[in-house]
Amino acid sequence: MISTYTYTILLLICSNTFMTFAWYAHLKNLNHKALWIAVLASWGIAFFEYLFQVPANRIGFNSGEISLAQLKILQEIITLSVFVPFAILYMRQELSWNFLWAGLCMVGAVYFMFR
Repeated sequence: MISTYTYTILLLICSNTFMTFAWYAHLKNLNHKALWIAVLASWGIAFFEYLFQVPANRIGFNSGEISLAQLKILQEIITLSVFVPFAILYMRQELSWNFLWAGLCMVGAVYFMFR
């Protein structure tokens, strides 16, 4: 049986993957199109994000195992974990020390939320 934490985290990873593309992929793929086209494309992608995000939050919170604050910090950690590979591999951004420092700050946040 899959644990609540694992199920919630897997759903949030899927959710964040869609949302990262909804928020940023238009900068690469649709920058020559009208703004309203980018907005509609992003909304279309975000729909799928919500198909994963809403159940993840309900499962995590309603289980009584994950508090609202813990859900939020999990979301932020997963967002950064999805964003960094996206920025480097898809958007061709350079890896910088800022990614590491931000990640270390997030590790501290996780520690304080889950202790």
